[in-house]
Amino acid sequence: MDKDYDAKNKKNDWNDIIKCIKFTDEPMKIVINDTLSIRDIQEKFSERYPFLKIEFFRKEHSKHTGSKKELMIPSDMLLQDCRSVHNKGNLEIHPSTTVMKLEQEFQESYGLSAQVFRKSGDVWIETTVTDDWTLAKQNEEAESFYNAVQEAKKTDRNQLLL
Repeated sequence: MDKDYDAKNKKNDWNDIIKCIKFTDEPMKIVINDTLSIRDIQEKFSERYPFLKIEFFRKEHSKHTGSKKELMIPSDMLLQDCRSVHNKGNLEIHPSTTVMKLEQEFQESYGLSAQVFRKSGDVWIETTVTDDWTLAKQNEEAESFYNAVQEAKKTDRNQLLL
């Protein structure tokens, strides 16, 4: 009886893993139009990549360089008020897309200067040095680092209690 139970659980575990893999390989889709706000795009992006965030700026940045904070577009601003190209479209973002490619796509297709940030512990850093990493790798690295920091905090707290 235990063997049957173990076999069923292992099969279910693998099914869950396969579902997870299929989900993460599928592109996320954002319908871009002038009625969206910056926040709408940010929230959709963060749902898929919880350890990344995307910000938009008034000026385009060069490869492997950051953007000035004072040029950041407020998240409540509508796209019609902050972009130079007013195309409508369906933006597909694949986990295998590099940060650089995503930022170029926003700029060239929709007139939006985007910058991806990665969570590093308790702060957000621009991904300027790792623009050639995929979104999946960025998110995985950030999650791994975040989990390590959280584990270290738990260990520190436990040592204080001893």
